[in-house]
Amino acid sequence: MTYSSSVANVRRGYVRRHQNAVSYAVADKALGPITNTVILLILACLIGLLYLTQVTKTNGYGYQIDKLQKQQSELLNQKAELEIATARLQSLDRVAGSSAANGLVSAAPVGTIAQ
Repeated sequence: MTYSSSVANVRRGYVRRHQNAVSYAVADKALGPITNTVILLILACLIGLLYLTQVTKTNGYGYQIDKLQKQQSELLNQKAELEIATARLQSLDRVAGSSAANGLVSAAPVGTIAQ
């Protein structure tokens, strides 16, 4: 041991023979209460933003679903109207081509009533 290291060891007072003269002190670094509060507020804001993005996405899908349902109801109404028109057109052809309609005699107007 050199003179300087032996003097340093004496000043510390706890170094014994066959022990390392270097000691490592573990410094605990803890966050303070203000830092903890700030971190918690930031995390709460982030969770709130995530919630809001999910809600707005859901609302956007709701608008799309509503639009598609309106379109579906319009198409169903149009289909019903087309079925009615088809039935009317087919009924005229059936009546004109039936044997009962062929046996009918057309009636001419006999006269009119004058007032």
